[in-house]
Amino acid sequence: MAMALARAFDGVVINADSMQIYRDLRILSARPSPEEEAEVPHRLYGVLDGDDICSAARWRDLAKAEIAEAQSAGRLPILCGGTGFYIKALTEGLSPMPEVPAEVRAKIRAEVAASPGVTAWDRLQNLDPVAAARIEPMDMQRISRALEIYAATGRILTDWQNDPLDGPPPGLRFLTCVMVPPRADLVARCDARLDAMMAQGALEEVGTLLARGIPPDRPIMRAVGVPELSAYLAGQTSFPEALAQAKIATRRYAKRQATWAKNQIIPNFIVNEKFSESLMGKFFAFIEENGLIQV
Repeated sequence: MAMALARAFDGVVINADSMQIYRDLRILSARPSPEEEAEVPHRLYGVLDGDDICSAARWRDLAKAEIAEAQSAGRLPILCGGTGFYIKALTEGLSPMPEVPAEVRAKIRAEVAASPGVTAWDRLQNLDPVAAARIEPMDMQRISRALEIYAATGRILTDWQNDPLDGPPPGLRFLTCVMVPPRADLVARCDARLDAMMAQGALEEVGTLLARGIPPDRPIMRAVGVPELSAYLAGQTSFPEALAQAKIATRRYAKRQATWAKNQIIPNFIVNEKFSESLMGKFFAFIEENGLIQV
């Protein structure tokens, strides 16, 4: 859909996916192909190293710069991606978060790294159960962040997040489209996409990523499919089992995306079917009627 919009309205497709921003996993993160990127302008795809960390606040700043550049060139900015929190951070703003001193960050991260199993998550659970409920027990980056904020300020993450949002960028207006195809279609597409990724070299891509020795707390190491294929490459499971588990993880992620969008996003336009040529006229008319382009 983003490609169709960009072709029709002289648009720029701006990435809003937390994994596609990294250059290391073009195949497994389903980044646009080089041919697609050459056909219409794409921004924020593969621009960060896998050893880097991109927060929602950092992505928002990058996206705001790309939106401004697109507008100055007379192009329509089209934000596209599956990280709903990124979209929400841009369109609604974020709760102001404190700066954490480097020495506090280093101390907490060392403690978390030395914690066996889910000990660090248990620590967060005792301190801030609301935040812990939203964080996977082995998501060491987000656990560390929550603990760092408390260590630096004496105030838990949930309290900071309950502060008023800082609002969207001034002068910008957003129209939001949520695509929620039928579950059966979505499941079939998830499975077929992962099979296609394997044929395109996703396993080799993960092997190259692992060879870099990137710390396990980096976001890219939790990309859907990386833990499952890593287990196979480490000899911990068979390839059929790794592929089956990666497909399960993909389907679960897609379901979480749909649930999150339903509860967190108030869309201007909902597509409850697979994108097709027949949808284009309806959606294009919606864009024109809402004044995002000059007709």
